[in-house]
Amino acid sequence: MSRFNNLEFEGEHEDPGAMSAVAKDEAHYLAEAQTAFENANFDTALRLYSKVLEFNVQNVVAWAGQVRMLIELGEFNEARLWAEKALERFPREPELLAAKAVALARSGCCEEALACSDASIEARGDTPYVWLARGDVLLSRKESRADYCFEKAMLVAPRNWFIVWLAARVRYYYRQFALAIKMVEQALQWNAGHFVLWIEYGRCQQALGLLGAARTSLDQARQLNPQSPQVAAALASLASTGFSDRLRGFLNRLFLR
Repeated sequence: MSRFNNLEFEGEHEDPGAMSAVAKDEAHYLAEAQTAFENANFDTALRLYSKVLEFNVQNVVAWAGQVRMLIELGEFNEARLWAEKALERFPREPELLAAKAVALARSGCCEEALACSDASIEARGDTPYVWLARGDVLLSRKESRADYCFEKAMLVAPRNWFIVWLAARVRYYYRQFALAIKMVEQALQWNAGHFVLWIEYGRCQQALGLLGAARTSLDQARQLNPQSPQVAAALASLASTGFSDRLRGFLNRLFLR
């Protein structure tokens, strides 16, 4: 079933009996959504951003967050539709325009995506995500100018492991595994205790056929968070690696640096 259809909005599906005795308000759910995002728990973050909008339909961070979670979940068409819905309320919001640009780029609508990204910058968008999204759009067009955009995002948010992790994920999506690894290594220098960085490191190593190193990285992630379903999924993926995957990783090391 479509995640888009399941997004909660303005309290339509609230269950009063499920509420905790602890007060849970807009700020609570927004903080929980950010934590879920940082833990790569994108489905949960999507639902939590939806809860924020039940308290305040004007919370543009939650609108943008929902679009970004749909993108992370690979639901690009739904992300575009949700961005358009949000832009009806906030027509010149830079991060919504940027998120729509990414959804369009990953759907193959590269020219429309570039125009949307241009609009996000023209709307005085100078946030890390606006620049990450710009890099995403340019990579979809195979433009080397994307490098500048990632550098700009990191200048706007210096020494921020989260922004570097997001940039690495964009690199990974476009199969720039060696460059993604370098970014994850930088993020690990700042926050080696966060399990999602070790998962990302392992994913990149696996993509390059470095299976022993990937196992070590994922074992480190498991030590940091033994209950994480993301760690379990990554380890299962690694365990199922066959000869063709190892060959593909070898070729990635040769040609995708």
